[in-house]
Amino acid sequence: MSAPIEIWYWPTPNGHKITIACEEMELPYTVRPVNIGTGEQFTPEFLAVSPNNRMPAIVDPDGDEGRPLAIFESGAVLQHLGRRSGRFYPQSPRERAEVEQWLFWQMGGLGPMAGQAHHFRGYARAITPDQRHLAYGVARYTNEVNRLYGVLDTRLRDREFVAGDYSIADMAIWPWILPRLQGQDLEEFPALKVWHARVEARPAVQRGLEVGKELRRNLAAAGAEAEAARSVLFGQRARKA
Repeated sequence: MSAPIEIWYWPTPNGHKITIACEEMELPYTVRPVNIGTGEQFTPEFLAVSPNNRMPAIVDPDGDEGRPLAIFESGAVLQHLGRRSGRFYPQSPRERAEVEQWLFWQMGGLGPMAGQAHHFRGYARAITPDQRHLAYGVARYTNEVNRLYGVLDTRLRDREFVAGDYSIADMAIWPWILPRLQGQDLEEFPALKVWHARVEARPAVQRGLEVGKELRRNLAAAGAEAEAARSVLFGQRARKA
């Protein structure tokens, strides 16, 4: 059996993608928590794996013909895991292009826009007492997530999964569908709602979602601990070597 893949991890939507994928692909893995609220993402050890100081990242001990391979960016990690396992990432150019289009749609669209919706609808409200300054950001990103939900709903009207068979594209998108945090109502998107429930019912998805659940903290909460975490996460600028 191959040595376990080391996942540098925190229980966020991007982190969930990787644990879900490893569970679905039956790849052995271990988790190295990276507490993003206390600044562990800035340690030299983690930066050697993920120079963008973002999790998740992996070290696959056998990833390069038996040699260790470090990969950051969750989309790149999913592609590697799909190639490594030979599962959920098709071989034919046409089928692979379908998966990659929707994987990159999540990476470049749904993830960043939903993340901004989370920020302005939740965290920023805890930081800024004058709510008038937040109105534009809340409306801008809530509306954009609504548009993206509509794109996905249209895509799913005549298929069970996003890119043909169940794939790494579904694994990437599903953790980012968080209607309550994003100001959305799944009743407006019936095909998306059915797909979301279909993916959620998969045992491997449930197992991947449970990983590190006890580590999760509410960064929008009151209190010194949450305030300190917000200052770490939301005040970052370039760090000079």
